[in-house]
Amino acid sequence: MFVKRGIPGWLISLGLHIVVLTSLTWVTMHVQVDDLRVAIETAFSEDRTAEEFTKELNVESQVAESLNVVSGGAATTTNPIPGGTGGGGDGSGFGAAVSQRAIDSSQQFQQPIVVYNGGGMGLPGVEQLGAELGEGQVMGEVGAAVEGYGPALGRVTQEVLRMMRESRLLVVWLFDESESMKDDQAEIREQFHKVYEELGIAQERDANLKAGKEILLTSVYSFGKELTMITPKPTASIPEIRAAISRIRIDESGKENMCAALSEVIDKYSPVAKRGHRKLAIIVVTDESGDDGELIDDVVYKAKKARSPIYILGREAVFGFPIARIRWKDPKYGLDHWLQINRGPETAFAEAMQFDGLHARWDAHSSGFGPYEQARLAKETGGIFFVLPHEEENLIGQEAIDKRKFAFLDMKEYVPELIGRREYEDARSRSKFRSTIWEVIVLMNPFKDAELQIQEHHYTVVPEEFLKNGQVQFTRALRAMGMLNQAAQALEKIRPLRDKEDSQRWRADYDLILAQSLAYRVRLFQFLLVMDRHLNQYPPLKNPKSNEWNLIRTQEMLKPDARQVKLTKINMEELQKQEKKARDLFAFVIKTHPRTPWSNRAEYELQQGFGMRFVEGFRDPRYKDFSKFKFPTL
Repeated sequence: MFVKRGIPGWLISLGLHIVVLTSLTWVTMHVQVDDLRVAIETAFSEDRTAEEFTKELNVESQVAESLNVVSGGAATTTNPIPGGTGGGGDGSGFGAAVSQRAIDSSQQFQQPIVVYNGGGMGLPGVEQLGAELGEGQVMGEVGAAVEGYGPALGRVTQEVLRMMRESRLLVVWLFDESESMKDDQAEIREQFHKVYEELGIAQERDANLKAGKEILLTSVYSFGKELTMITPKPTASIPEIRAAISRIRIDESGKENMCAALSEVIDKYSPVAKRGHRKLAIIVVTDESGDDGELIDDVVYKAKKARSPIYILGREAVFGFPIARIRWKDPKYGLDHWLQINRGPETAFAEAMQFDGLHARWDAHSSGFGPYEQARLAKETGGIFFVLPHEEENLIGQEAIDKRKFAFLDMKEYVPELIGRREYEDARSRSKFRSTIWEVIVLMNPFKDAELQIQEHHYTVVPEEFLKNGQVQFTRALRAMGMLNQAAQALEKIRPLRDKEDSQRWRADYDLILAQSLAYRVRLFQFLLVMDRHLNQYPPLKNPKSNEWNLIRTQEMLKPDARQVKLTKINMEELQKQEKKARDLFAFVIKTHPRTPWSNRAEYELQQGFGMRFVEGFRDPRYKDFSKFKFPTL
């Protein structure tokens, strides 16, 4: 299929090999670029058709002359991308957290035991908090939406005041040392006075608070790879606190060990607070989800034992995905690069497809919730996770994030289970429905299977080199089509269990992943057609400056020519039938899960289309030498 003159002998030989390979079990199947007809017949032949999340807060940023006390929580449940440059899309090498349990030894055929993590919906009032409820009885908020640091700090003021009414207080501020946080730190420093000036007003007007001496002490720390002390000792001096924020350094390691930093802070200040008859509260300011989430259980245990609420000013997690990518322009050469940051997922393990039909996802669709570790910390300790707006204009997928703001009423049935990872994994393994979905996610994970990274951009214009690389990518696409077919068949088998599943979140996962499995087969078939046509016709470059070929995704489907129809037995009518089936499933997701990340993703898939075509382009040759670039640590 890769030559202009008939079918060569090696293709016939390889065609015989594919027949043998297709007899292997679906888990260990390896598809070769032998006979396109066999692969497509396998892929397209089927017997069957296939007020808890957010509370809007006041945007007022002026110092208030009076304060209203509100409760602390509702009862609710950079690295540079290797080779990653503008327009890239062939993977990052980032290892998504997945179970080490092999697929073929899974428990997916056990009878399902559905676990429901419910919770009350009421927000306790001041009179309830005035009673002796005991620590840990009021759970934290997992998503308080704010319009910026001003409103968030205003809410922090109310929280601090509430705790000050009960006891003397020691507050530790913990700032992320990444370079991407410098603007945030400057904004906080400018508005920091609001917290303490409003607290001063409250102390002057409240007889109970006036009686205390240095009722509020503050310490400032920062964290990256290690924890750094900024204030030598707890202080009541506002100028000293504001100056401390200016001294936060940038950690060149690019690590954000948030859990280790929290653990160390609790170990150090819990005894200090206890000796001084103070309550310890911790406020974390970060724009990432951290690099040491495996320590979350230990931090939750220590914080609950110390009765220390943890408040986090952070960003929404990427929907079912561990990373986001930010555009960075090299100041020396003016070239764009894509740097990755940890920004999710919102659940203990990613519950969404990591594959996008060609390679690892390149998007940053909002999940509507905070990263799992941070939201869980707030929930378990009685703190609040403040969902700050996404202001990074260079974040990949930002337009998708800003497209809609997920409302509480739309998302209340989709709240993640913020339980321990072991408990989460055990519950998932006991359900045939959930474990099958998970195994499809693991099977189609490009971070675990490099052969699922199919090149989309930066193909050479040298015909001989293009032929060699094109054969490699063709092989990968053919194999991925076979795997998607297996995934779709596995999902079809558990369709009767869908309506028995209590979790609306897992039902949404199933609906979207089934639609993607069918849609991506069509996308890959289009890749095979366009690659075959390009290799056989190899059109000349129109622009003498062009030095690469790139694939672009289009709504228009490439029609198989007579030779391709003869080889694959797939004509345009059959192709349109498969496309319609995928589109109908995405439409079902949009209708069934409106105004949620699942419907948002379904709309995105439809907008991209399933067609493809090659276009010529120019890439700056300086991208070839990455040693000349000094990437920031985000």
